[in-house]
Amino acid sequence: MERLQKVIAHAGVASRRKAEQLIVDGKVKVNGKVVTELGTKVSQNDDVEVNGVPIDKEEPVYYLLYKPRGVISSVKDDKGRKVVTDYLPEVKERIFPIGRLDYDTSGVLLLTNDGDFANQLMHPSHEVDKVYIVKTKGIPSSDHIKKLKKGISHEGEYLKAVHAKVMSTDRQKNTAIVQVILHEGKNRQVRRMFDALGFPVDKLKRERYGMIDLYGMNAGDYRSLKPHEVKQLRQLAEKNVE
Repeated sequence: MERLQKVIAHAGVASRRKAEQLIVDGKVKVNGKVVTELGTKVSQNDDVEVNGVPIDKEEPVYYLLYKPRGVISSVKDDKGRKVVTDYLPEVKERIFPIGRLDYDTSGVLLLTNDGDFANQLMHPSHEVDKVYIVKTKGIPSSDHIKKLKKGISHEGEYLKAVHAKVMSTDRQKNTAIVQVILHEGKNRQVRRMFDALGFPVDKLKRERYGMIDLYGMNAGDYRSLKPHEVKQLRQLAEKNVE
């Protein structure tokens, strides 16, 4: 027996939090009857409907995509642009991206149909390293790097890097390669931090998420996460969530 909201989240219909709201709002039926109690538990034999649509009891799946630039981190786009799930055409489960990478940002993107797992990794207090490689227009000084680590206020939000360092510079082209490690994942965070310092981002790539990297992969490639990788990611998130 599992909690109803967890079953809905595992089916990829909604996040666990949104599933709870759907239940409270009377949008969920179990065996034909509306259920609004969050403590409700169901089994594999129970029929669950959300907004009148039966949910499929899918096995949880976990994937790593090397997201190319120029792709939307979504399962659909009303403007007809390419979305990340277009790169996993053989996957039949209703997967969705865990968090987002900007349209012009490439790199590690995890996808799953496991809403509980996704919520764990995106929890505000989790401390999973997200490692980015940034090519900047202009060369940040050591003082600028210190500001990234100390934190920057931008458009009413406090943006902070866990770690940052200049990897290389090109004085002739006036560019630099900077490594930035984040724990949070606010909208366009890396770009906004560097914009605030006066160094527009030319290219941005997420190189690593926790222990997951892009070794042996090219842009557009995907692979299943190994069971031990899923376990390690879960442990990373759980140990930092009260």
